[in-house]
Formats: sequence, C-alpha cells, structure tokens
Amino acid sequence: MGAPIYLQIHNELKRQIEFGKYKVGDKIPAERELAVEFGVSRMTLRQAVQTLADEGILERRVGDGTYVANQKVQEKMSGITSFTELMKAQGKTPSSKVIAYHNAVQPSVSEIEQLGLTNGERVLRMERIRYGNDEPISLETATIPSRLVEKLDRTTITTGLYQALKTQGLHVGHAQQTVTAQLATEKVAEYLGIRRGDAILHLRQVSFLTDSRPFEYVRTQYVGARFEFYLEK
Repeated sequence: MGAPIYLQIHNELKRQIEFGKYKVGDKIPAERELAVEFGVSRMTLRQAVQTLADEGILERRVGDGTYVANQKVQEKMSGITSFTELMKAQGKTPSSKVIAYHNAVQPSVSEIEQLGLTNGERVLRMERIRYGNDEPISLETATIPSRLVEKLDRTTITTGLYQALKTQGLHVGHAQQTVTAQLATEKVAEYLGIRRGDAILHLRQVSFLTDSRPFEYVRTQYVGARFEFYLEK
C-alpha cells in the first residue's frame, strides 16, 4: 500500500523547497491553488501543509498566508554548549551586543539560591543580545559570582568566558535546564526585532564546574520562530 495522499503531497512540496522552487521567505500558493495543482480536496492539501508547518518547514501567518520558514537554530538539550560554538556548528556567524554590564552588585534572592552564594557575596550581571548572521536570536541575562571572574577583563568575559575559565583551571561540567513558553513583552520584542506577544522560549540554566560548583545562572529568551530545542534519547 502506498503512502497516504497528504503525505505524498507533503513529500513533493518538501522536495520543491529543497530544490529551490520555493526559497526561504517565499510565500507559497494559496491552499485552493495547490489543491487544484495536485488534484485533491482542500482538506487533504491542508493536512499536507499543516504537517510541513508542524515540522518547522513552513510558517503559517494568520491573515497573510503560508511562507517557507527560516531554518531554526537547534540546541540539543544535553551538556553545555556555548552560544558561539552553537552558531559555528550550524554555519552561522555569532555576535553579541552588550546592553547592560554590572560587576560586584548585590545578587537577587533567586541568584543567591541558584548559585549557592554566601552572605555578602557579589555577582557580575550582564545582559546581551545574541545574534546569528546578524539576526537576533536571543536576549540573555547571565549572572556569575564576582570571585570567579575578578582576574578577567570585560572583553574576555563577554566574548569567551568558558575558555577563560579553563585557563584558570576551572573546567565546565554539566547544566540544569528548564524551558517554558512565553509571550514577548514590549521590551523583549524591541530588542529582538519581533512583535509584542510573539512566541518566546524562556530557558533558565544553572551551569556547574566539574567539581559540581555552580558558576553561572542564565535566563535566556529565544525567538520562537528562529530557535528550537530538541531532545535525544
């Protein structure tokens, strides 16, 4: 028995996208036009298109039609990978823009809890926009105990923290991650070049050294249309 009709259409549309008939950002023909082209009902055609949308290949825009989606940056939820390494692994040029940088400041209650800080300890807190090929991918707030970075300058911290820690004999180990779905606030939308209320993936991550000491607490808001996490069992 052959594959269901909707799946055959799915495969053909996917092939057309892969071979360049429809490029990233292109609007594909309306469902009624495609239904005529493939000789099927609109319901069958809609099932094929929705499957492609579920896979992230197409993007439906309410009131505007269906477009070929940008390829999303993917992060495997296992271990720790720096943003720079992640971008390079996917053939993108990484860059960052620091929008806030405060050293030796008093930590919040959650920062004290997540980093296991003692009374009186201070932290470095920085906020930055992370880009892939000059497209904003995320808004990140990172907090690090000041004692771990007191010998490092700002440039080193903002461009290569993990590598710099290695030079001090501090090796990155594992991480604990929590991901939730949110809607972009006006501030986040402005920084990331999206609309208020657009989908956001909010990651909270505590990173540990190989000796199990927490060294970094990061809250990152990713543009849902440009980024996805995946699990591998």
